[in-house]
Amino acid sequence: MRFKFESNQPFQLQAIEAVAKLFDGQHRTTEQLALSGEGLAAVPNNLEVDYNAILQNLQQVQSDNGLPADQTLKYIEEEIESLGEEKSVRFPNFSVEMETGTGKTYVYLRTILELFRRYGLRKFIIVVPSVAVREGVLKTLEITQTHLRQLYDNPPYRYYAYDSAKLSQVRQFALSDSVEIMVMTIDSFNKASNVIHQTTDRLQGETPVHLIQATCPILILDEPQNMVSELRVRALAALNPMFTLRYSATHRNPYNLVYRLTPFEAYQQGLVKRIEVAGIEQEDDVSQPFIRVNDIQSKKNVVTARLSVHKLMSNGTVKEQRITAKFGDDLTEKANRPEYYGYIVDEINPGGDFVRFTNGVELSIGESIGEDKAAIFEAQIRYTIEEHFLKQRRLKPHGIKVLSLFFIDRVDNYVGDEGIIRSLFRKCFNELKLKYPNWKEVDVEDVQAAYFAQRRTRSGAIIYEDSRTGEAQRDVEAYDLIMRDKERLLSFEEPTSFIFSHSALREGWDSPNVFQICTLNQTASEMKKRQEIGRGVRLAVDQTGNRIYEKRVNVLTVIANESYMNYVERLQTETVEEYGDQGLPPRPANARRRGVAKLRKEYTLKPEFLELWERIKHKTRYTVTVDTEQLIKEVVAALDESEIRPPRVTVTKAQVQVDDEQIFTAMQMSGAKTAIDLSGRYPLPNLVDVMMHILENTTPSMRLTRKTLLNIFMRTRKQREALDNPQEFASVAVRIIKEKLADQLIDGIQYEKIDECYEMCQLEASIDSWKEYLIPAKHSVYDHVIFDSEVERKFVEGLERRDDVKLYLKLPSFFTVPTPIGEYNPDWAVVVEPRDAHGEPTGEQMLYLVRETKGTTNLDELRPDEARKIHCGEQHFKDALGVDYKVVKSAEELI
Repeated sequence: MRFKFESNQPFQLQAIEAVAKLFDGQHRTTEQLALSGEGLAAVPNNLEVDYNAILQNLQQVQSDNGLPADQTLKYIEEEIESLGEEKSVRFPNFSVEMETGTGKTYVYLRTILELFRRYGLRKFIIVVPSVAVREGVLKTLEITQTHLRQLYDNPPYRYYAYDSAKLSQVRQFALSDSVEIMVMTIDSFNKASNVIHQTTDRLQGETPVHLIQATCPILILDEPQNMVSELRVRALAALNPMFTLRYSATHRNPYNLVYRLTPFEAYQQGLVKRIEVAGIEQEDDVSQPFIRVNDIQSKKNVVTARLSVHKLMSNGTVKEQRITAKFGDDLTEKANRPEYYGYIVDEINPGGDFVRFTNGVELSIGESIGEDKAAIFEAQIRYTIEEHFLKQRRLKPHGIKVLSLFFIDRVDNYVGDEGIIRSLFRKCFNELKLKYPNWKEVDVEDVQAAYFAQRRTRSGAIIYEDSRTGEAQRDVEAYDLIMRDKERLLSFEEPTSFIFSHSALREGWDSPNVFQICTLNQTASEMKKRQEIGRGVRLAVDQTGNRIYEKRVNVLTVIANESYMNYVERLQTETVEEYGDQGLPPRPANARRRGVAKLRKEYTLKPEFLELWERIKHKTRYTVTVDTEQLIKEVVAALDESEIRPPRVTVTKAQVQVDDEQIFTAMQMSGAKTAIDLSGRYPLPNLVDVMMHILENTTPSMRLTRKTLLNIFMRTRKQREALDNPQEFASVAVRIIKEKLADQLIDGIQYEKIDECYEMCQLEASIDSWKEYLIPAKHSVYDHVIFDSEVERKFVEGLERRDDVKLYLKLPSFFTVPTPIGEYNPDWAVVVEPRDAHGEPTGEQMLYLVRETKGTTNLDELRPDEARKIHCGEQHFKDALGVDYKVVKSAEELI
């Protein structure tokens, strides 16, 4: 198999042309000699066109590509040591921004040859941040060689990786009249102790870096966001570059941007794979305390930790929430749950990156307790393997081999026979392969390979720092297969299909046939989402090396250890953070401008309003009665029909889409499917205590005795489910108790007026809101009305069209009616002048009305609590105050 390359991709040609046109006006130079050191003749790059002309070219290129024009060239300027003397270097930087997987390396290799063809520039150094990126660049140089030589009429060019043990390469780089492409890691020349800065007899007393300086090389920075430290910038300057070209999908500082292909554009144009996310979550498993340390912050001598806990919410459910904790904080109070007894913050250590509690539990950043990590790992691994089997069965007839990439949390969890990830992979693979005939006879050891961090010994041998297997030869073979022999990896003859890595493959490496990426981390991955998906978004190739453009084929599935919604939201957030406003389309004009509604004080002095306020201003109190035996019967009947879900690990799949405003959104493709049942794994708490705590902390006004709660438990048929998941049982039981109790309270409620009222002076002089939610109003007590829904907007428009409406007021938020299920804020108070059939005033007394606007007047169609509050509102206004009250859909139903 050999990769095949297309030479006429418009977006790639635009990126190449953008750089080449920067130097319009430059004549093509031929060989030119310069002296270096003891007389060695170097062949340098030569730039005749001045910086003013380059700036004009830059502005034209930016205009052609729809980018903001820079008014000045952005330089890097540093003092460097050259031939034993200090000298100042100053060189411009230009940036190309291309989404991962769209051929960034291919583009800059062609740009090198284009600059040689047009201008005779011939000395290039590709600087990379890591060994993985270096190997990827060298591989691309190897596999594009035939293609590029044919495309550019066989230009004289050589490429190689810088090796401090082979300094003859540096001599060749300096003296050669050919196009020289040297690939260097930044760490090979960013310290004074590096060989490149040492005078050596191997170069007849020359210093290698001085030879390089004499060539005025052009630097190609691959992933330059990793080269922004002061030390690394000085190292780049020490090479005495003519200029630098910076290529990345995620520039931290896009110096003089000349071309941009955003992730949104790449996604919409089908230049990369579509993305699906399978979210793996632990659900309905909150019976034990859960704590995760997200980060530690130290500001103004105050140290805090941001934790995730399972918090009791006001509606009685328990959800994962982020909290900020400081020394002495008690998590029983922060989470509002007694299960956290003993978890009082004893120490927050920003140096050691850990939080310690008074019960002795200590957690480092990223660590957690209360999650069944093994179950989540197993669900992710099992899903990935089966997705792999299904996709390979579908794509094999098209000649496409499928790869799956696992990012693991700790190397120790994979290496060695006892590593939990390796053990689970074996278990799941051997169980699942029995369902798929093509995999039944495949040995699990043959299909997996791993690449972790590496370093070289003094002898030059590669060793793997994270490996504990002792199988050095196998490690080297895996490295060669993954990093250097991508064609063989994509061949059906090569059994390896599942690749494991820690972080070494997070950038600089990818494969067009990675179709699954599984993030096996103890917490939500700290790796950037775009780094993760970047390893597999490149379009697939078949066994002949041809690129496949079929959309149904090019789908990357990410198996994440979080909800698909969280994953997509983080992907969007990262993209906005990395691209900023420049990378996103402009928002519609005036879409989010602020406005204000001002009180018409003269309206509040009108007799009609004074009378209206006098009628509605009074406060009330209510009394209720409860039939305990009837309540128990109703709760038990409803509880017996309810679903008490077991604790479990679920998977939900969603497709990532880009909407019209270039925002990543998720379209759910399946309901949550149970992957692993966690029933019966945890100790049983006192259920009555749990129910009592939830009731008292979510609805203090609703009090039941322990005897009543015990009666409910003893009479329900859901006792088995309660043992499997006590917290879920308690939450469901309390929800039903509150509903049935509310029904009883509401049915028998009675209101009476008290000696308290709302004062007119409480009306605010002005109310701020978004302009899009303000509507001008002539009859309102305020000059604009703030509407909360389409029903309210149409209601206001209808009131304004009615001449018999003398004035109206949207009742302010402080104007509430007490109910057993919370405060009720009615919508509108209206004054209407009675008219006859001819539209003439009848002379009758004004009508003083309170109206609630809903999309329906059938209370059975409303949410239960909405209907209950409306019932209470009716009792308050009609029975206690004698004010006409009704639910309406529109202004036509006002009377």
